Amino acid sequence: MSATDPQSAFKFLSQGALIQEFTVAGHNIVQSFPEAKFYKTHNDAYLGETIGRTTNRVKGAKIENLNGRTYQLAANDGENPNSLHGGAKGWGKQDFEGPKPVNRNGKVGVQFRYWSKDGEEGYPGTVECFVWYTAGMEEGKTVLEIEYQVELVGDECEETVTGVTNHSYFHVNPGAPTTEGTVVTLGTDNYLELDAHQIPTGNITLFPSIPPAGVSFTLGPTEPAIDDCFVIDTAAPTSCPVDTRNLPLHMLATISHPNTGLHLEIHSTEPAFQFYTGDELYVPEAETDDGVKIPSRGRRSGIAIEPSRYVDCAGREEWRGMCRLRKGELWGSRSVYRAWKE
Repeated sequence: MSATDPQSAFKFLSQGALIQEFTVAGHNIVQSFPEAKFYKTHNDAYLGETIGRTTNRVKGAKIENLNGRTYQLAANDGENPNSLHGGAKGWGKQDFEGPKPVNRNGKVGVQFRYWSKDGEEGYPGTVECFVWYTAGMEEGKTVLEIEYQVELVGDECEETVTGVTNHSYFHVNPGAPTTEGTVVTLGTDNYLELDAHQIPTGNITLFPSIPPAGVSFTLGPTEPAIDDCFVIDTAAPTSCPVDTRNLPLHMLATISHPNTGLHLEIHSTEPAFQFYTGDELYVPEAETDDGVKIPSRGRRSGIAIEPSRYVDCAGREEWRGMCRLRKGELWGSRSVYRAWKE
């Protein structure tokens, strides 16, 4: 591909169908490793990964009253008794088929495919997941579109639960050790109130420590510290379809940094998104085969913005309609990332 080809701005890996590079004006704006092997040995932080079979947390690492029974999941959320990001070896740790060049909706891109067997990480039913990445340029902006699709293809059960997102950590002041000085604007100030174990209480309320939606704020060295699920659609438990791809795109967040002039905006068809300022982020030091040391990365060295359904919708029966996948249905979502330099 030529240097002017928008696809040349991106690199993807088959492990986790992950994003290794998202380059804007010569800057890679995602935290990454230069070699694929480190994603298997040094990536407890989920850098760039496709998260599945479910996203975020499932309370108590179990799902009750699905197919008339209870499913026990891996409890891998540190001191919290929850299942996190699909389990101990979720989709981000699995090898996908691909990348396969495709033309998707008139755009050139790549396809990844993963076949998740019945019982993997405790989840019922064999499902097939497709990830499509398409790249383009719009009004001088580098654009990445991510589309997900999941289908229950096995005959082991009549229903399962699923959710897929990307877990890149963005840094629009590359080279600086932290994201201090990053200017953030969120598309909503509604969020899911959490209990002591990072599970929603059921209340949707205004986030207390940031300005109202649409008003920018700047990240300092330690504040605000955010690891919360922000809600775009407060009616989602009753109105959100299993496949959101035909819904309008909504602005989730924009981030920029005055030192670089780099900007990123994220839109999605999903009803919510996790916004994480990386306060517990740690990526250990590594060394390449030719002896080049890759420095460790610590707290607040990247910002995760994860389009999704509500946290614990798999475990909470009144929210499960957002993520319950039955035979003959498709689960889907679409997100668009636009980046540029002023």
